[in-house]
Amino acid sequence: MTCTQVSYSNWAQGGQNALAYTAALDGRTEHCAEKTSWATTYKFAYRQTSLGDQGLRRTDDKIDLQSIFTYNCGTSINPYVSATLKTPFAEGLNHDNEGHGTVVSAFFDPAFLTQAAGLGYQPLEVVKTRIGAAQREIITSRFRGYSDDPATTKIEDVKVEGGVEWVTEVAWNIDDNALLTSKSELFSPIKKIDHVVIRGDNTLAVKVGKYLTVNLNVQLINEQPVTPRTQVKQSLAVGLSDALL
Repeated sequence: MTCTQVSYSNWAQGGQNALAYTAALDGRTEHCAEKTSWATTYKFAYRQTSLGDQGLRRTDDKIDLQSIFTYNCGTSINPYVSATLKTPFAEGLNHDNEGHGTVVSAFFDPAFLTQAAGLGYQPLEVVKTRIGAAQREIITSRFRGYSDDPATTKIEDVKVEGGVEWVTEVAWNIDDNALLTSKSELFSPIKKIDHVVIRGDNTLAVKVGKYLTVNLNVQLINEQPVTPRTQVKQSLAVGLSDALL
C-alpha cells in the first residue's frame, strides 16, 4: 500500500494540493497431488486520487479471482475445469467537463462470472493456454446496460451466454530483475460468434537495485455491448518492495 500527499500554502512557484493512495494485493495458492492440481489466483487493487479542490476520484478498482482444477494426464495436454469472477469494490463515476460525476458501476454491479471445461496445453515452460466450452454470466442491479438485451422488450438484470473460452497466460523471467506477466482472455458467444469479448492484462515489473521496483501495466477490454471502442488503461508505478518470506 502506498500513500502520497502534497500541500501548498503561499507557495510562490504555484502548485495544487494532491492526495493519492493505492492498495493492491496479488496472490496465488496451489495444491498439487499425483494426478491433479488446483490453482487459485487473486488480484485486488484500489486507487484514489485527489487534485486541487476535486474530491477523491477512483483511478483503479479491481477484484479478479480465478480457480482452475486440472487433471494431469502425464502429457502437455490436460483436461481442466475453471471458474472466474471479476467485479469492482465500490462505485465508479464518469466525470464531465464541469466535474460532475455520474455513477456507472458498483460492487457486484456488474459482476462477470465464467465457468469453463476443456483442455489446457503448455507448449513452453513460461506459456500456458487453454480452450474449452464456457458459460458466462453478467449480473447487475442498477446498471443494466451491461446485461440488458436491446433486442427484447424486457430489461434483463442477468445475462447468461454459452460459448467458447480461450485463455493464454505468460510468466517470463526476462532476467533476474525483470518479470513479464501477460494474460489474454477471449470469449465467443455461440449465438453471436463474431462478437468476441477480449480482455488483456500485461505487466512488466523491473527491480532496480535491492528495494526499488518499477511496474508498467497495460490493460485492454473489447466488449461491443458495453462500448464499440476498445478500452485501454495504462499505469506506471515506482515503489519500494521487499520479500517478506
